[in-house]
Amino acid sequence: MPTPPMTPDISMTAPAIAHEFAGLPLSDAECLVVWGHGWGQNRQAFAPFAETLGTQAAHILIDFPGFGASPPPPETWGTADYAEAVAEMIKPFRAVRKIIWAGHSFGGRVGIQLASRHPELVDAMFLVAAAGLPRKRPMPEKIKYYSKVYTFKTLKKLAPLLGLDVDKLRAKFGSADYKSAGAMRHVFLNTIREDLSEQAKLVKCPVQLVYGEKDTETPPEIGRRLAKLMPKAELSVLPSQDHYTVLGTGRHVVLKRLMDFMRQS
Repeated sequence: MPTPPMTPDISMTAPAIAHEFAGLPLSDAECLVVWGHGWGQNRQAFAPFAETLGTQAAHILIDFPGFGASPPPPETWGTADYAEAVAEMIKPFRAVRKIIWAGHSFGGRVGIQLASRHPELVDAMFLVAAAGLPRKRPMPEKIKYYSKVYTFKTLKKLAPLLGLDVDKLRAKFGSADYKSAGAMRHVFLNTIREDLSEQAKLVKCPVQLVYGEKDTETPPEIGRRLAKLMPKAELSVLPSQDHYTVLGTGRHVVLKRLMDFMRQS
């Protein structure tokens, strides 16, 4: 059986995680849902979900360090560091009978790390458009992608000779998330290079994976592979939905899946 890598040393300088509670009081709740947003978002992304489910569970909506009201991490974190910081935050709530991690995209990465490293803190996971595995691109897309990467790396090496501005090159060739990452750029690069295959194999709790059929950021093929890696995972692919409509116009469909999952898990 594979073993997880060593737990990162989250020092006392780790930033506090801004968060808010919603729904039932913790003292009255049998279920606590912890909501982890996607890259570039904040806890408001899941606020409508928590509001709709307000009478069915207690909720914690968090801002990951570097997003929303949470200060950035003290150094270049990976998702394991985020998971350890979240684990410290939710340990005091373990008295609640059932804890469900609900994450979107980047929040899915953190959830996989959390459930693999701290199975005692996660009873079930509901992951929407979860990232965590390298993309498998069709050949035409692969050629286009790697041609772009090669062009950037070549121009970067030649920049001193040609008088090119490397920052402008990054802005031209980088993804939308990369361009908007700002001070979090190194964390972003650290994150997207991760392959969480081994961590996914260690997730033993029930997992519901939900992907949009038209998602080009984290396409359903990632969900299919994750479902094979996680022993108790099930996959739903929502017709006509993409990476962001699953949180917007398709929210009612995702909520239905979540409510069914909460009853079953």
